[in-house]
Amino acid sequence: MDEFSRPRPDNRAQIQSRSYKLPVEDTEFLLRDEMRATRFALEYSKADLALRDWGIRSTIIVFGSARTPSPEQVAAAEIAAVTDEQRGAAAQSKTRMADYEAAREFGRIASQRGGAFAPQQRWRDNVIATGGGPGIMEAANRGAWEVGAPSVGFNITLPTEQQPNPYTTPELTFRFHYFAMRKMHLAMRANALVVFPGGFGTFDELFEILTLEQTNKARRVPVVLYREAYWRRLLNFDAFVEEGMATQADLSLFDFADTPEAIWEALTRRGLGAHLKDRQ
Repeated sequence: MDEFSRPRPDNRAQIQSRSYKLPVEDTEFLLRDEMRATRFALEYSKADLALRDWGIRSTIIVFGSARTPSPEQVAAAEIAAVTDEQRGAAAQSKTRMADYEAAREFGRIASQRGGAFAPQQRWRDNVIATGGGPGIMEAANRGAWEVGAPSVGFNITLPTEQQPNPYTTPELTFRFHYFAMRKMHLAMRANALVVFPGGFGTFDELFEILTLEQTNKARRVPVVLYREAYWRRLLNFDAFVEEGMATQADLSLFDFADTPEAIWEALTRRGLGAHLKDRQ
């Protein structure tokens, strides 16, 4: 057979080759280390466009412990408790549940009074936004859900997978790989920050916002810490000033409140309003 008369091959190998895939369909390509900047941009754009489509111009961010139990969890723990140790743990959970109920009530108050229901030229303001998980995050989203308001959940992929709580608006329930991009979305629309008792993650998020405001990298927004006794016990704020690590003016970046109504009063007293027009 003449070498120029070989049978014509089909093109299956070409069609099945990874190089033939559209870049957007090639997961292996998108997950290369060299494509990190593109993935970072995608995480920004996906959430940003969805929030704009919903008219979410500004938010009230609620931080707090994911370990704060709901009433349903406390009731289940009380039923299951058979030893003194288990009964003690259930009693402690019942005490901590008060924070959950306060965040839940605040979610209702902020949603009803802040502008989540009343778009101004299509824009919604002061929509509740959380990290999307359980505990305090769930409670604030639940409060918004109970009055029929939208709320946002900015979830994060973790080694032990965090599931989204069932109270965030489904179309406003996001998941991030990069903590930095998640934090950026939490901060960039924030009209206010309300921080309930929490652990390392809560402190990280609180001090990130305070640092941005202290250094004028973000505009000043009301920051309120719920349950003053908790924060005073864990942090000696005055010592920052005494040691020359902060100024008295820095301590004026935040306020305290001990009831959901007092949180709202502190936010409005500190100038809570509609978001800046540059977000339009």
